[in-house]
Amino acid sequence: MPEQNIESESSSARTAGGRRAAVGPLAKIRLTLEMIKFEHSVFALPFALTGALLAVRGLPSWRQIFWIVVAMVGARSAAMTFNRIADLKLDALNPRTKSRPLPTGQLSLGFAVGFTVLACGVLVLAARQLNPLAFKLSPVAIALLFGYSYTKRFTWLSHVILGICLGLSPIAAWIALRGSISVSVLLLGAAVSLWTAGFDIIYACQDLEFDHALGLHSLPRRYGIPAALYVSAALHALTFVLLVAVAGMENLGWIALAGLVAVGVLLAYEHTIVKPHDLARVNAAFFTVNGYISLLFFFTWAADILNH
Repeated sequence: MPEQNIESESSSARTAGGRRAAVGPLAKIRLTLEMIKFEHSVFALPFALTGALLAVRGLPSWRQIFWIVVAMVGARSAAMTFNRIADLKLDALNPRTKSRPLPTGQLSLGFAVGFTVLACGVLVLAARQLNPLAFKLSPVAIALLFGYSYTKRFTWLSHVILGICLGLSPIAAWIALRGSISVSVLLLGAAVSLWTAGFDIIYACQDLEFDHALGLHSLPRRYGIPAALYVSAALHALTFVLLVAVAGMENLGWIALAGLVAVGVLLAYEHTIVKPHDLARVNAAFFTVNGYISLLFFFTWAADILNH
C-alpha cells in the first residue's frame, strides 16, 4: 500500500474520531482500560506473584505484595499505551483494530502520552519502594517494554521480544524481594518468555494478510501459518520442560506437579483448537486457554510453596 494512502486513511480515521462527542470521566476510564486490555494482566501478574513466593519461600509481606502489584500494573499500562501510540497509524488501517479508542478519537493522543508518563512514574515509584536494585533497573525495563513496539517493523522475532517482556515479571519480583538473582528464576522467566512467544505467534496468524500489505514482520508472514503453528507448539513444549526443571530445582511437591500436568494438558488443547485452515478460535486459544494456564499455574504453585 503506498505511503500516501496510509497517511490519508490514517488522517481520515483521526478526523472522524475528532468529531466524536467528548467522553466523561467514567467513560474515559473504561476506554483506557479497554485500550490497555487490562484484563490481559492475568497473563503476567500470576507469574510475578509466583516469583515473589519463590523468592521468600512463603508469603511476602502485604506491603511487598502491594508494591509488586503496583509495579506490574504500571509497567503493563505504560507498555500497552505506548504500543497503541506507536501503532496508531497501523491500527487505524487494520480492520481488527481500527475501532480502538485512539484510532477512533475517543481518546486523544495527548491523553495517551500523559497516561504513559504517569504509568512510568508509578512503575519507578513502586520499584523504589521495593529495593535499590529494582529502582536502578526500572529504566532498563521501561526501555525494553517500549522497544518491543517497533520490532515488528524490522524482525519476525518480535514474538520473542514480547515474550522476554513478560518473562521479566517473575525475575523482577524475585529481584524486588531478594536484591539478587538465581538460576531457577531465570529458567522460570525463560519459560514464561517461550509460553508468551508461542501464543503470540498463534495470535499473529489472523493478521497475515495485513502484515503482507503493510510490510510488517511476523513468523506467520515469513514462514506461513502451518510452520508458525508448529513453532508455537515447539515453544510450548519447551515451556513445559523448563517449568518441570524449575519445580525440581525448587524442590516443589505434588501440588505443583499436579498443576504442571494440568498446564501441559491445556497447552496441548490450545493447539487442537487452532488449525492452519481454521483460525476461528484464535481468540479462545489466546485469551481463554492461556488465562486458565496462568491462573492454574499460580494457584497450584502458591499452594505448594505455602504448604511447605
